[in-house]
Amino acid sequence: MSLFAIEEALDLPPAGPAPLLTGEGALPSAFAVTDLAAESVTAVGLAVADLLQRQGDARPAVTVDRRLASFWFASSIRPQGWQLPPSWDPLAGDYPGRDGWIRLHTNAPAHRAAVERVVGACADRPALAAHVAGWAVEALEQAVVEAGGCAAVMRDAAAWRAQPQGRALQDEPLIAWTTTGEGPRRAWPGTPERPLAGLRVLDLTRVLAGPVASRTLAGLGAQVLRIDPPGWDEPGLVPDVTLGKRCARLDLRQTADRATFEALLGQADLLLHGYRADALERLGYDEARCQTLAPGLIDVALNAYGWTGPWRNRRGFDSLVQMSTGIAAAGMAWRQAAQPVPLPVQALDHATGYLMAAAAIRALAKRREDGLGASARLSLARTARLLVERSAPAGAVSLAEETEADLDPAVERGAWGEARRLASPLRVGDRSLHWSLPACPLGSHPAAWC
Repeated sequence: MSLFAIEEALDLPPAGPAPLLTGEGALPSAFAVTDLAAESVTAVGLAVADLLQRQGDARPAVTVDRRLASFWFASSIRPQGWQLPPSWDPLAGDYPGRDGWIRLHTNAPAHRAAVERVVGACADRPALAAHVAGWAVEALEQAVVEAGGCAAVMRDAAAWRAQPQGRALQDEPLIAWTTTGEGPRRAWPGTPERPLAGLRVLDLTRVLAGPVASRTLAGLGAQVLRIDPPGWDEPGLVPDVTLGKRCARLDLRQTADRATFEALLGQADLLLHGYRADALERLGYDEARCQTLAPGLIDVALNAYGWTGPWRNRRGFDSLVQMSTGIAAAGMAWRQAAQPVPLPVQALDHATGYLMAAAAIRALAKRREDGLGASARLSLARTARLLVERSAPAGAVSLAEETEADLDPAVERGAWGEARRLASPLRVGDRSLHWSLPACPLGSHPAAWC
């Protein structure tokens, strides 16, 4: 892992002073998680600096606080007088099977139901553990996936590299770029203070990388409209990740809602999505159709396991990818533990989110000059490879505990009550990320641009 590899993936030209990374210490891990946090946030700053320079402004310096970036990789919100709901379903977690460990992801009701269709109804974790104990873990993984659920066997790094999906991933770039159709060379009224002001971002992403990307773009001034299907919710995450956005609902299987979506897309500069690789295609919105509806569209997407190979359409989340790719097994060995040890934060999600935001900014900057749309494809598993290529430095000290000075002084007044946010870890020139809207519940706004 290195900032150079990220800059190369983003096709950032070498220009200006090197970014300044401040802050001591690191998150405890077998891997350099704090470095990944700082470098992925830095990528956003470098993309913004390049954009401003292309617009004719002086190239600003980029500064990133490594410690604050690490804290943002956990959660940015600090409720005042209320609490966030739990982020995990009671059954979600790691379970020993007959021949190894498996992680079952049950946060969505449909995914929990899929697990229970395979192993039987479970009132609590001990009941589920009793069911799992009799299974060979790879057979259970396959059965849950075929039932429409989410599961991942713990593999070590060698087993992952030998596995067909792991082999396919070795040939994938960190960001896969495609130039698409020509569109209007639309300028936007961005300024050094709000470089993305006037841009419209249609956000179809959910837990967690995509929402981090769109939150970042909103912090740079973009107008973000998040669209969710009826009934979907992420109660433990929404107050954190909807900062700066408006959130609406559409059912893309309904004719009227499809018409609304197509009208929104036709006026968007950027589409973010994080469904499985074939999900939008099955709804009738493949890349060609989206470009027809919005010529010159910037299309940035992620999935769990990569865009080639047999698992390209497999459901997955950060915690599952950590199990599949050898991260949890390496953590277990590092800590000399008796069970899988994940990263201290969901670093694959957060890092991929910042890389998505940086990719979007790069594509927008290029479109200003050549009028061409672009697509960028990222995955949690490919970000995992970036992480595992470098171990944690020996003798790293722990991060200093959070203090009042780490919080933004402003009080956020949202639907759940008052809250504080961590201060921005990123400065571009003398400006930080700044959000003009508080976080909001899903479906709380109309499906319309403002």
